[in-house]
Amino acid sequence: MKGKIDAYRQADTMGKSQLDLIIMVYDGALKALRTAGDYYRNDDPGAGYEEIQKGKRFVTHLYTTLDTKKGGEVAANLARMYVYVLSECYVIEATKDTEKLDAIIQMLSNLRSGWAGLKEQQAEEVEHETTREPVAAPAESLEQFVTTG
Repeated sequence: MKGKIDAYRQADTMGKSQLDLIIMVYDGALKALRTAGDYYRNDDPGAGYEEIQKGKRFVTHLYTTLDTKKGGEVAANLARMYVYVLSECYVIEATKDTEKLDAIIQMLSNLRSGWAGLKEQQAEEVEHETTREPVAAPAESLEQFVTTG
């Protein structure tokens, strides 16, 4: 069964854009960290720890896939934020501090919203490009073409 699930996940990601994949990783991190918070609030620190581990893997993936050459200052700022989130996760594992957890969830949610906004902006640009009416050439240019051609 696990093999079928893995095959489905691989097929699901194959047709995704880079932005879709980034958003999916954010979704995974947020889901794991929210679940960790639920476990910590319900006095199940073992399960909370496991979910924090999952969340850290997602954030680590975001960090390790940054393209600092193309991303420049934005990528550098994201790298610092990911390192901060990871360090806070270690503190949360030790203290079970759900307020700190909520703060990093909010930070990641804001970042995810930014990526989703970028995706929407790109979709609008593509839609605008495909629905744009052709620009008519000036009449004199057409006349010139017809008389010289």
